[in-house]
Amino acid sequence: MRGPRERRRTAAGAAIGAAALLAVAVAGQSPAYAADAPVGLGTAAAYSVLGGTTVTNTGPTTLGGELGVNPGSAITGFRPGIAAGAIHRGDAQALQAQSDLTTAYNDAAGRAATASVAGDLVGKTLTPGVYKSSGPLAVSGALTLNGQGNPNSVFIFQVASTLTTASASHIVLTNSAQACNVYWQVASSATLGTASTFKGNILALTSITATTGTTVQGRALARNGQVSLDTNVFTMPGCVTASASAAGAAATTATAPPAVTPRTVSGRGLNIDTAAEAPNAGPAIGTAAVATGLIGAWMLTRRKRPFQRNK
Repeated sequence: MRGPRERRRTAAGAAIGAAALLAVAVAGQSPAYAADAPVGLGTAAAYSVLGGTTVTNTGPTTLGGELGVNPGSAITGFRPGIAAGAIHRGDAQALQAQSDLTTAYNDAAGRAATASVAGDLVGKTLTPGVYKSSGPLAVSGALTLNGQGNPNSVFIFQVASTLTTASASHIVLTNSAQACNVYWQVASSATLGTASTFKGNILALTSITATTGTTVQGRALARNGQVSLDTNVFTMPGCVTASASAAGAAATTATAPPAVTPRTVSGRGLNIDTAAEAPNAGPAIGTAAVATGLIGAWMLTRRKRPFQRNK
C-alpha cells in the first residue's frame, strides 16, 4: 500500500504529463501566423512575364516589370504592348531568370501539403497553407484568400494538371493577404479567362494564356512553353512584411516591387519617362495624371515647342 507522500508524487506526475500532452496538442494546431516561407523567385522576381519558347501579344498590354524569353528568343506584339522594364530576348539575363524559375517551381512543388483541393474553388475562403490538387483546378467565380491578419501569410497551390479561370472570375485578398505571397505551381498550362482578375505568381511548367482584358497583380512565368497575352494589365506585387515586436504587436515594413530598368516610351508625339524625372523640353503648359500600367504614378506634361525664328 502506497503512503501519502508516494500518492502525492504520482498525482504530480500525472498533472505534469497532462500538461505536456496539452502543450503538444496546442503546438500541433495551425497558428494564426502561418510558418510557411515565401517561395524565392530570384532574378525572376523582376519579370511580369517570362516565357520559355516565345511570348506573343495582341493589343495594348502593359507590363509593370520586365519581359523575357529563354531558351527561345521571339517576342511579338511589343508594340503595341508596353513593358516598363527591360525586354530580354534569349539573353543571359533571361537564362538566369529561367534557372531561378526552375528552382522556385521545384520549391513550390516540394512543399508539404496542408490540405487537398479539387475541381472548382468558386465561393471558397481559404486561409494560409499549401493546397494540393491531384487534377485540374478551376476558379469560375470569386475565390477569397484570407491572410488572418498576417502580411507574411503564404498561399501555395500545387496543381497537378491545368489551371483555368473563367470569364469575369476574380481572386479576392482579405485580412492582410498579399499577391506577392500567392503562388500557383502548375504542372501543365494555365489559362486566365476574359476580363478576369487574377492575383499571385503563376509558375507553369508549360504555357500560360491571358485572354482579352485579364488583369494580373503578380507574374506569369512559364518554364518550357509560350506566354500569350491580349490587352492585359500586369502590376508588380509589392509586399508589406510583418515582424513581432517585444510587446507582441506586429510591426510592418513596406517592401517595394523589384527594381526594373527605366526606359522612355514614346508615341503620338508624347514621351512617358519611367525614370525619376523627364527631360526638360520647354515651359510646361499643363499636366495631367496618366494611367499607364507602369510602376508608380506618373504625370504627363505637355510642353510648348521652343520658338524658332524663320531664317
